[in-house]
Amino acid sequence: MTSKVNPLDKLKKVHFIGIGGSGMFPLAQVIQSRGIQVTGSDITESETLKKVKDLNIKVFSSHSASNITDQDLVVYSSAIKPENSELKAAQSKEIRTVKRSCLMGMIFENYENSIGVSGTHGKTTTTSMITSILIDAKKDPTAIIGGRLPKINSNCCTGSSNIIVGEACEYDDSFLCLNPKISVITNVDADHLDYFKTFENVKKSFSKYASQTSELITINGDDSSARECVKNCSAKKIFFGLSSSNDVYVENIVFNKRQCANFSVFYKKNKLIDLELNVPGTHNVYNALAAFTVCYEMGVDPEIIKSSLKDFKGAHRRFEILCEKNGITVADDFAHHPTEIKTTLEAASKMGFSKVWAIFQPHTFYRTHMLLNEFAEALRIADKVVVSDILPVRDVNIYGICSEDLTSKIPQSFYKPTFEEICEFVVKNAEPGDLILTLGGGNIYECANLIVKALEG
Repeated sequence: MTSKVNPLDKLKKVHFIGIGGSGMFPLAQVIQSRGIQVTGSDITESETLKKVKDLNIKVFSSHSASNITDQDLVVYSSAIKPENSELKAAQSKEIRTVKRSCLMGMIFENYENSIGVSGTHGKTTTTSMITSILIDAKKDPTAIIGGRLPKINSNCCTGSSNIIVGEACEYDDSFLCLNPKISVITNVDADHLDYFKTFENVKKSFSKYASQTSELITINGDDSSARECVKNCSAKKIFFGLSSSNDVYVENIVFNKRQCANFSVFYKKNKLIDLELNVPGTHNVYNALAAFTVCYEMGVDPEIIKSSLKDFKGAHRRFEILCEKNGITVADDFAHHPTEIKTTLEAASKMGFSKVWAIFQPHTFYRTHMLLNEFAEALRIADKVVVSDILPVRDVNIYGICSEDLTSKIPQSFYKPTFEEICEFVVKNAEPGDLILTLGGGNIYECANLIVKALEG
């Protein structure tokens, strides 16, 4: 029998266009760890780009055709336009070009035990939990995470085992490049409709991804759409959730003052263990159950899982407490979809703060336009709401949408275009006992940092 040839084995030099992106850096790190020479380009200085340079990777500060020489492969993300000079240069030299998602698929092929974590919400936290557990279990995994995990102070680690865990993102059908051994579906919601157009198309994409999983798929059984997506999946299925109709479920759930849960885990009616979380909200119970199920099925001792989950304090930008000064708490969260915002604010509202300030940066004109009423409903949970200008990412404003359209639907809300104006307004009006929570998928964390700096004086 001939052994399978991995496509990475033929690579000697790989170039990343936009190497400082949070999704590109971990792939570059994994590729470099295999002894492949890596170069990249990025026009924006960032914390991630500094980490790239710390790995002694040659980085060009501009996109130029001259950066493309004799590479075997050029990698680009969905954000890179077809007219990009480096992309065109690679094509003219007949150098193979692939999207980031395609390279991730190639990397997954290199590992006997590959774990893809999919879902509209919760991918980063669940991937981080699984990674933490596997590290604590001495499994030495490779991990590709959508946010920084404090345990490794990075969004990537390169282990020596045959295990890899990574986020399987649905946008642009990216996760269809993966054929994992084990998959997670945390939930299935209507998002990225600029690409999918309809929720039915979202579900079709998740169904196809599920069908590409070879051995085990773990599914949020309380999510009817997630259940629908795996009904024709041939891999072994394990459903998790709060309800006892699932294979893995909880009983005796109790939330403390910080809204972190303690509960008992049951598997097919048999109690396995009691878990204690240090991340807030019901959504993190689901994330923890997903991580527990995967690691338990991989043979990790439940006591190790318990200890690891108790120690897990969250991933970067997932209800991350930044400071507590003069009685005012500042936190930051990646929530950028109404479901995520609603879940986060519901948890925050139960934590005993005098007032919850939601500082929201809308992310893309299309999403804001399509989900305007849903955003308003979610944000109304907060006591005070401040909305910045909409952050354009992949789109232009052909809808005539603006942030005032959102604030007009929310009592006690204010429109402040810039982070500087938001910071000045919030610091002036927040009082001891308040929580200031920045929300959004863009660079709203910069506003949080401004607020922290102003409070610390």
